[in-house]
Amino acid sequence: MPTRGPLTHLDLSISDPDLAIPFYEALFQALGYERLDIPLPDFQGPSPRRAAWQVQIGDGANFGIEVRPSSGPNQDRPVDRYAPGMHHMAFHAESAADVDRIHEDLLAVSAKVLDPPTDYSGQRGYSPGYYASFYADPDGLKIEVAYIPDSNR
Repeated sequence: MPTRGPLTHLDLSISDPDLAIPFYEALFQALGYERLDIPLPDFQGPSPRRAAWQVQIGDGANFGIEVRPSSGPNQDRPVDRYAPGMHHMAFHAESAADVDRIHEDLLAVSAKVLDPPTDYSGQRGYSPGYYASFYADPDGLKIEVAYIPDSNR
């Protein structure tokens, strides 16, 4: 896999680390991401303010996601996925059973379920075998976990 082109990392602003970090820990652990041990005060202790995870995406390349407290004049503005900006993030699952397992892991941390695991085959905009579930993170950012059979070809 070439290392030019794929994303290297995302930073997500969060309003409440005490809610967001457990949500993302459950999601990323279920997806096979490794939590990074970063030796900075914001990443340490029983109530860290920031957290970061990464997963290997091929040939030594990694993809990482960090959550950090929001700041500035709009720090309390709710997520609006229909305003300019990101609508949602979608993560690959290895199988429909993987989508179901991740769903159970997110239920265990009281994640807000927008749509439970569903086979979207035949629905407009979805390929055959498209199986996904949708969640809202504690700030309302839409998260999708999807098994798409033809996506690994």
